[in-house]
Amino acid sequence: MISDAKTGLDPDVLGRWFEAVISCAQRISPDDIQGSIKLVQDPVLPMKFALTSSKRAVPFIVEAIESNLGTMPFATRLYFLKVEEILEGQYSKIMHSSGPVSTPLDR
Repeated sequence: MISDAKTGLDPDVLGRWFEAVISCAQRISPDDIQGSIKLVQDPVLPMKFALTSSKRAVPFIVEAIESNLGTMPFATRLYFLKVEEILEGQYSKIMHSSGPVSTPLDR
């Protein structure tokens, strides 16, 4: 269990899961918003990720996270549940404003 937690929170593992989630979100989202979904991993702090997207893309990102949760290691699943919570919180805050959603994910 402890080794699974260590492996599941490895920056490379998280990066691969982010790639899977983003790929899935782009696949299920309309063509005009696919390019708005972007992820940047901090080169100095590899556990820090910045996910940006248009407001319209957020529900597709959440759906992509949900569809991948079942195959993630336990610790990674907990991490992405928190990412989902952060995204939904930011989404609800800016529903009536304009501009892209930008959320640093440095957990």
